Amino acid sequence: MELTSQQALHMWHQVVTQSLVAFDVDLSARQMAVMLTVYLSNQPHGVKTLSSALNISKPAVCRAIDCLAANGLVKRKRDEEDRRNVTVQRTIKGSVFLTELGEMIASHARRMATVKPAPMPVSELTAA
Repeated sequence: MELTSQQALHMWHQVVTQSLVAFDVDLSARQMAVMLTVYLSNQPHGVKTLSSALNISKPAVCRAIDCLAANGLVKRKRDEEDRRNVTVQRTIKGSVFLTELGEMIASHARRMATVKPAPMPVSELTAA
């Protein structure tokens, strides 16, 4: 079953709301994008490669990494060959966090596949 945009938004709302209760960290969309890029691809990640991959500034990537590292979700490692470079690496805590978040998303998706919610009026989507 394919989700409508309203169903997808409803599911995302449920996941975000549940994650605020379930996890001790509250990541911004930018921080989550940096983290997912680090965890979902196997290449070494530096500020420059993350900035390029996500099309965001290097200072924005650095701020995201600062938050992720402070929460133990990634770690920085200085390049032994070129001490000016730092790579961003995965951590066990970050892997557990994303596994649990992925399971939460999958659970909501399964639930959405079995429940047929009433359509949301377009006026509710466009009201600010």
